[in-house]
Amino acid sequence: MDITDVILNDHHDQRRMFAILEEMRGAAPADLAAVWDRLQILLEVHAKAEEELFYPELLALGTGEGGKDSPEDETTDAIHDHNEIRDAIADVGRHDAGSDEWWAAIAKVNEANSEHMGEEEREGLTDFRLHADLDLRHKLAVSFYAFEAAHAGGIKARDVDPDEYVEQNEPGSK
Repeated sequence: MDITDVILNDHHDQRRMFAILEEMRGAAPADLAAVWDRLQILLEVHAKAEEELFYPELLALGTGEGGKDSPEDETTDAIHDHNEIRDAIADVGRHDAGSDEWWAAIAKVNEANSEHMGEEEREGLTDFRLHADLDLRHKLAVSFYAFEAAHAGGIKARDVDPDEYVEQNEPGSK
């Protein structure tokens, strides 16, 4: 088990859930809302698990990959992306499930999340694979799955200041 594989598997599940929603056009609003509720929980729990477990380790070990100069740049960008996804998720809640406005808001979440996943796959995950040993990658994978299981019912979404996050999680800051 490897944390980079766990994150990639979550990304696959997220993409699949967005595809399922897209195939549900015309479904009952209650059915759409139920699938969306599950997806938004997956998105937030995944982001929080990354913030709690993955990115502090990337800051300690990374050097910068995929066009980023440093793990600080990778992490700042990722936390900023998480906030954009959270904000887009909040917008979905302002609309009735199945309405044109709801679908437009869902599309914005999908777009923000897809952009984030692509960057993370090119940058942070690549950087981590190159610099973290297999024992650490396994340990983080176990912790990540445990975190997701413990929060399967969801957690309250809260934006995180990217610069403060990096400052608080850089090696030697605690």
